[in-house]
Amino acid sequence: MNAPQITDGPYVMGIDFGTESCRVAIVDLTGRPVAIASTGYVTSYPRPGQAEQSPDDWWEALVASTHKAMADAGIGAHAIAGISYDATTMTVVAMDERGNALRPAIMWMDVRATEQAARASHSDSPARRYNGGGSMPATAEWFPFKAAWLRENEPQTYRDAHRLVDAPDWLTFRLTGRWTANINSASLRAYYDRNLGGWPVDFYEEIGCGDVFDKVPGDVLDLGEPVGALTVAAATALGLVPGTPVAQGCADAWAGQIGLGVLSPGRFALITGSSHVLTGQTAQPVSGPGFFGAYTDGVLPGQYTVEGGQVSTGSVLKWFKDNFARDVVAAAERTGLNAYDILNAQSRDLPPGSEGLIICEYFQGNRTPYTDSKARGIISGLSLRHGPEHMYRAIQESVCYGTAHNVRVMAEAGIPVEELVVCGGATKSRDWIQMHADVTGVPITLTEVGDAVVLGTSMLAATGAGLFADLPTAAKEMVTEVDRIEPDQERHEEYQFFVDTYVQTYPQLKEQIHGMTDKVSAA
Repeated sequence: MNAPQITDGPYVMGIDFGTESCRVAIVDLTGRPVAIASTGYVTSYPRPGQAEQSPDDWWEALVASTHKAMADAGIGAHAIAGISYDATTMTVVAMDERGNALRPAIMWMDVRATEQAARASHSDSPARRYNGGGSMPATAEWFPFKAAWLRENEPQTYRDAHRLVDAPDWLTFRLTGRWTANINSASLRAYYDRNLGGWPVDFYEEIGCGDVFDKVPGDVLDLGEPVGALTVAAATALGLVPGTPVAQGCADAWAGQIGLGVLSPGRFALITGSSHVLTGQTAQPVSGPGFFGAYTDGVLPGQYTVEGGQVSTGSVLKWFKDNFARDVVAAAERTGLNAYDILNAQSRDLPPGSEGLIICEYFQGNRTPYTDSKARGIISGLSLRHGPEHMYRAIQESVCYGTAHNVRVMAEAGIPVEELVVCGGATKSRDWIQMHADVTGVPITLTEVGDAVVLGTSMLAATGAGLFADLPTAAKEMVTEVDRIEPDQERHEEYQFFVDTYVQTYPQLKEQIHGMTDKVSAA
């Protein structure tokens, strides 16, 4: 992609709070990034299945990334016409009246609220249709269960919390001083349904946190809707202009869906990174076993969003690299190469199925189709023939198998996945993207701006600032498709045996895995 010419603007700013870092992008109105800056922060894991981060670290990362992006862009603060943002969802932040965090944020991947989520299985509330039409267990990742866990296990913090919000809504307050709930988090992760009157209070009461609505913002805003103006305090810290328009942001994966231009029924977005999210639009509120939704107005008013996903994908590759490929990492540092590129080269010529090695990538549980927070990773078929390159390749294949499993579930519900529009970390490896196509049998489209998440937040910013009439109009101007990867049908057929084996593996070991998870959790 050619570097855009620097002009007086207007430009928009898209902020992305991912699992590992805060990125800030300066984007022009054709969708081309002028500059992107990233600042990392750490995740702590107090106990197995738990994950936390510091909101103070988030803010410091935002300040650093904003200053660097503006400096790299070489533009003045007055050139920024609008701001929007995304953040990880199901990341619960307890805040006092001044907006200070009362404890570390409970992260999206945290599954400590398993007991609270189990209560949902006994509910007859219509809200349950979001969980596979009521057929699937609720996941411990979602907002109400973490709220109930906090109420029961840290009652003082719960009582002291003036607001209990998802991470995007934490940022809304830090930027504008206004408390809102975004429709994306509310609908997709907290059972909010405008078709049924909004919040399902009875459902929350059954779970054990019916009083949480005293702590949840009253205003639920659509994505890209103007929220307010950048406060003087925020502008001073960020080096921006007070009063800059701020548009309602959303969860990171759905910023990616927007940035991929998947805004109408037919195609699906596959957002890759530490996890995988498969999401798309439908015209009707379709529900069924093995997937989430259909969520009312979750991305666009008047449409419904359906979703499948994998909790641990890129994070499992990183786990392998950091713990079992330190020699490769050291070699990469010496040579200036990327460690993943070296690992890809070492494993590229292995046949489909990694010579009989099958991995289930449920290291932090399974999101869909099992929705099982007690699930854990499985490695089967090991022999003395296998080496590190087999393990790496099998992890890559396991992620693709999980995606294929979710595609199968959608098709069984009458929601065909005819094309995947993909963004995120996996797109850095052409081999891995081709593997996704080969395993699923679905063509893959790549867009010009591979970082679709920050592009999506920039589209929200442009819409909220009045530069485009709506998100579909913004997509026509800011999203450009550049490549299409067709599946190799011969390899697709060869992979089906391994996909079938993958699908069959976890159900056969579920009881033993649950027993082990319970044992470790009780220790």
